[in-house]
Amino acid sequence: MVVIQGKSGRKASGKKKKSLRGKRLFERGSKPMLTGLGERKLKNVREKGGSRKVKLLKVDVANVLDNKTRKWSKAKILTITDCPANRNFVRRNIMTCGTVINTDKGKARITNRPGQEGAVNAVLID
Repeated sequence: MVVIQGKSGRKASGKKKKSLRGKRLFERGSKPMLTGLGERKLKNVREKGGSRKVKLLKVDVANVLDNKTRKWSKAKILTITDCPANRNFVRRNIMTCGTVINTDKGKARITNRPGQEGAVNAVLID
């Protein structure tokens, strides 16, 4: 099923609007990339204008920032402990922005959108 990000086909009252045209290619959206825990797996997607976007399907390493030393380091992701977006994402090991992960350096909070940026960046929690 295609995801369309165009205007709604209904009025505020719920009545259907008369369609003046069909769907357009530039109104096409995409399904969310639910980044899971596992061996690194990427997907290249063509975007509008011919540019490319790297989608992250699975990952097991995160770039972690230590606030005390202000240094970045790579850390292995062990488990996912909390996800404010959806509690079922913890059970399914899906990472989104704001997810708390357990790494070999300690607990960290994800600060970026891994499904759209191709990497996981996180900040250590005290």
